[in-house]
Amino acid sequence: MKSSFTKTVQIAIISVYLIFLAGSVVRMTGSGMGCPDWPKCFGYYIPPTAEEQITWKPNSEFKKGFIIIKDEALFVAEHDIKTTEQFNKSNWATYTKHDYANFNKFHTWTEYINRLSSVLAGFVFLFLIYGASKFWKTDKRIPILAYTAFFLMLVEAWLGKTVVDTNLKPSIITIHMVIGLIIIALLLQLKFITSDKKKTYNYNSLFSKLLIISAVFSLIQIAMGTQVRQFIDEQVKLYGFENKDYSLMNPSFKFYFHRSFTIAIVLINFVLFYINQAKNLGYKLVNWVVALIFLETITGMLMYYAEFPLGTQATHLLAGAILFGLQYYLWLQSRLTK
Repeated sequence: MKSSFTKTVQIAIISVYLIFLAGSVVRMTGSGMGCPDWPKCFGYYIPPTAEEQITWKPNSEFKKGFIIIKDEALFVAEHDIKTTEQFNKSNWATYTKHDYANFNKFHTWTEYINRLSSVLAGFVFLFLIYGASKFWKTDKRIPILAYTAFFLMLVEAWLGKTVVDTNLKPSIITIHMVIGLIIIALLLQLKFITSDKKKTYNYNSLFSKLLIISAVFSLIQIAMGTQVRQFIDEQVKLYGFENKDYSLMNPSFKFYFHRSFTIAIVLINFVLFYINQAKNLGYKLVNWVVALIFLETITGMLMYYAEFPLGTQATHLLAGAILFGLQYYLWLQSRLTK
C-alpha cells in the first residue's frame, strides 16, 4: 500500500512543479491579468477567444455574470440581458476590484491554462488525502502531512484569487510562491516517510547544518526574485512588453540584493559539494544541486545581459524551486546517518 501511495505523492509533487512552470510562463509573457476575475474568466468558464465576445453591442445576449469592456472600463451583467440600441447602465454593475480593462487573447488563454494546471493538481490532492487517510492508525504523520498540504493548496487557491483581485500585488505574489514551496517540502517529507528504500549516510555535523542554511537561502532568494520580477512587470507597463531592454532600467536595491545573494548561495553549495566528496558521504543529489546552481546562474546572466531570451525566466524560476526541493530532501537524508 505504501508503494502505491508514494507514487501518488510523486505525482502530487510533479503537479505542483507544473503549477510553478505555468505560473512562470504567465509572468514571463505578462499574462497575469489575462483574466480580470477568478475563478471564471470574463465571467466565462471557458474564456472568450475574440474581443467582440466581451464588447458591448446592441441586440446581443449576455448571461448574468458576464464581463464586458466598454469605454475602457469593466462592467458585469447583473442578470441575463438582451441589449437594445442604447447601453442601459442599470443592467450592469461596474467592476470595482480593479480597473485593468484590456483583452489579449494570448494572455487570456495563457492565464487560463495556468488555472487549469491548478485544477489538475487539486484532483491529484484529493487522491492524496484519500490515500493518506488509510495510514491514520499505523502512522499519523502521513495523514497529518497530507491534510496540511491540502489545506495549504486551498490557501493557494484563495491567494490566486487575491492576486487577480489586487491586480498582481507584489506581497501577495511573494506569499503565494513561498507557500507553494512549503507544500513541496511537505510532499517531499511524505515521499521520504513512505519510501521503502532508505540508504544510510556517513554523518557530518557541518554538512547537515549547511544544508539547512542552503535551503533557507534558496527560499529567501526565490522570495526576493518574485519582488524583482514585480519591478520588471512595472517597467513593462511603462515601456511595453516589446521593449525588453528597458526591463531592468534603474533597478531597485532588491535587484542588486538578489544578484549579489547568488554569490552566497553558490559558495555554500560548493562547500556542500566539497564536504560530500572529501568525506565520502555518498549524497548523489549534491551533484544535481550543483547543476541547478549552474543553470540558475546562467539563466540569470542571460536575462540581464541578453534581454530576457525566450524561456529563461521560466527556467530560472523552475530551477530555483527544484533546487529548494533537492536541498530539503538532502536534509531529510542527512538525518539517516550511521
